[in-house]
Amino acid sequence: MPPSPSPPASLPSPLIAEWHQYLALDRRRSAHTVRAYVATAQRLMKWMAETGGAADRATLGALASSDLRAYVAARRAEGIGNASTARELSALRAFLRFVGGEGADVPAMRGPRVKPGVPRPVSPDDVIALAEDVAEEAREPWIAARDWALLLLLYGAGLRIGEALSLTGSALPPQDVLRVTGKRGKTRLVPLLPQVREAIIAYASLCPYGAGKEEALFRGARGGPLNPTIIRKSVREARRRLGLPERTTPHALRHSFATHLLGRGADLRALQELLGHASLSSTQIYTQVDAAHLLDVYRNAHPRAS
Repeated sequence: MPPSPSPPASLPSPLIAEWHQYLALDRRRSAHTVRAYVATAQRLMKWMAETGGAADRATLGALASSDLRAYVAARRAEGIGNASTARELSALRAFLRFVGGEGADVPAMRGPRVKPGVPRPVSPDDVIALAEDVAEEAREPWIAARDWALLLLLYGAGLRIGEALSLTGSALPPQDVLRVTGKRGKTRLVPLLPQVREAIIAYASLCPYGAGKEEALFRGARGGPLNPTIIRKSVREARRRLGLPERTTPHALRHSFATHLLGRGADLRALQELLGHASLSSTQIYTQVDAAHLLDVYRNAHPRAS
């Protein structure tokens, strides 16, 4: 991930500028996290001003759980989903702890509940929220960049986690097309989105271990090949924080890649090639998943649906 930017000139108050500096310099958060957390603090202070209250340290420190519920209700009315709501609450708690100082009593508020249901693909917004949350919890900036790049690769290119972790330094610098070795040693070419390429480049520039042509691209904290258990654990913890269902796993990102492409009109044979399926029957399962998803949308939105 790129280094955190300087505080923008548009920051509305010294308190927000201090918050920006604390995140970027003291906590060394990623640029994306800094922008998101600062934006959340700005929204809260704007909401407080619009609802008739002052937006200063004293009033922020006096906020109660009912105030946070009212703010979150306003954000929900704007259309944000469960994962975004959970992230907003996480950013709010962090901001209020910063404002109150060490030992501050931050109002408690539970995140949104997710109703259990039939398996569905992970939405694009939830994929990004998940990747951001995993990266934010990383101990070092290069590990944050690694996790961000890896999860974007799973979703943006439809890779199995084993395929992504088997990539070596020969994949650098990433091009428009990535050569992937799948099951039974079969290779395939997968297009890379610009955002995925940029994430891999940012990670490679920060990784302290380099990447020889025959060495693992994604490294663990001590320099060895990254163990998939580490990523699975990080995703499991992030989905709990965000209130996402248990089906949200690294492999679910590959399923979501396939389902979303099919829903946008991708050819089944082309999708088979992208996924590296030996048999078309393995790919056809996504026609069922997509049909089930569309039926849900119809039932929820159509005025004459039963």
